[in-house]
Amino acid sequence: MAMMLDESEASDAELIGRAKGGDRGAFGKLLERHYDFVYRAAYRWCGKKADAEDVAQEVCVRLGRAIRDYHGSGAFTTWLYTMTLNAARDVMRKTARETVKIDAYGAYALISGEVEPEDPTEALWAAVRMLPGKQRDAVLLVYGEGLSHAAAAEAMAISETTVSWHIHEAKKRLKTLMRSAGEV
Repeated sequence: MAMMLDESEASDAELIGRAKGGDRGAFGKLLERHYDFVYRAAYRWCGKKADAEDVAQEVCVRLGRAIRDYHGSGAFTTWLYTMTLNAARDVMRKTARETVKIDAYGAYALISGEVEPEDPTEALWAAVRMLPGKQRDAVLLVYGEGLSHAAAAEAMAISETTVSWHIHEAKKRLKTLMRSAGEV
């Protein structure tokens, strides 16, 4: 007699296989297992709790539609991270029109020194969020999430050397931004 594993003991691969077959419990357990990862990545990308919650919710919805397309050729978390980055970009584009003036003032205030962030780490992440898209993504993946350059390259669908270049350029820009803000 085959013994069924408890969902908390099941591997991601088992849960994915069952979720592809329509098992809602397995899908729920997969979401529960990886929700913190998705939220953390979204928060680092967005910098705002409400936006991160919106992104995480959007990823949960997208995952429900896309789980059947996951082929298992790469790590599930890499695939999930790519989905999270795409959802974060989409959510940020949707809100960009409404917040462009607020963000512009916030960036100006941070650089001009009118507003002092309470936490120096938050000042750095605020500066990271001001970087161009690919540079920001590379820094968030490598330094925010601790991925290797190879894993970041896979998530961004670019070469590993391109990730290294984006990080190099981001460091130069961050140094300038942080000097302007009086942080370095």
